Amino acid sequence: MKVWEFQAQLTPDQTLKVPEAVAREIAQEDALRVVLLLAQSADNRDWSELTAQQFLQGYSEGDAIYDQLSAG
Repeated sequence: MKVWEFQAQLTPDQTLKVPEAVAREIAQEDALRVVLLLAQSADNRDWSELTAQQFLQGYSEGDAIYDQLSAG
């Protein structure tokens, strides 16, 4: 699998423009899988960190025994 990373913004017609250098590397018939990563705002990032901290506070050393259980 090949991976290219580049910055982009939606155009007014709500499409993404692939940089020419990347587009030249992709054959027209190639199947693509597109993953969009949206940078979080500082406010959202703060809430995510607080949520993770609060969640982990409820986790005790005694809970580690459940990590040993098989999924099947």
